[in-house]
Amino acid sequence: MNNRRQITYVVDDDVSVCRALKLLLKQHGFRVETFTRATEFLAFKHLKVPSCLVLDVRMPSMSGIVLQNVMTDRQLNIPIIFITSFGTISMGVRAMKAGAIDFLPKPFTEENLLSAIEIAIVKNKAEIKRQTEIANIKGHINTLSPRELEVFRLVTQGMLNKQIAAKRKITIQTIKIHRSRVMYKMQAKTLTELIHFAQKADNRSPKP
Repeated sequence: MNNRRQITYVVDDDVSVCRALKLLLKQHGFRVETFTRATEFLAFKHLKVPSCLVLDVRMPSMSGIVLQNVMTDRQLNIPIIFITSFGTISMGVRAMKAGAIDFLPKPFTEENLLSAIEIAIVKNKAEIKRQTEIANIKGHINTLSPRELEVFRLVTQGMLNKQIAAKRKITIQTIKIHRSRVMYKMQAKTLTELIHFAQKADNRSPKP
């Protein structure tokens, strides 16, 4: 795994833990940013590169679980690996249900931590790719004229040219022209691809 353009964040109120993890992860080629308070992590300007967060559960002011909730509210999509000396099964279950990658009790092995980080980074790469694709699709949608946008929406909802023409009281030939322009501007090769673009822009997964 190429770690040079990836960041692992560590948030733990124990300075010695931060130092130890930073040393370990740097030995494996990771860029590491450490914080002893959740608020410091939230205030940091997070780069849009593959990353993950190694997060202590129990910390003063804001716990790891609360930080996870705040990140969700702020749409800060960085996969979390919880570490704790005091975790319970129910706490771990809640964290995992909320999207955490792993819940590692201290002391954990180097192998378990690195494995969890690798899984988190792969997941974050996929999410960044998905978000980039959605942004590109929405950028194409923004180039459509009002009539083209209407045709785009109706076509991707399954309406035929003749149905759209009847609905808008215009000729089928006019609809075909608008539809051709939609396909060109959206860079879609097929109707199926156009429908997938519409679903992704609406943050919905294509139906099987």
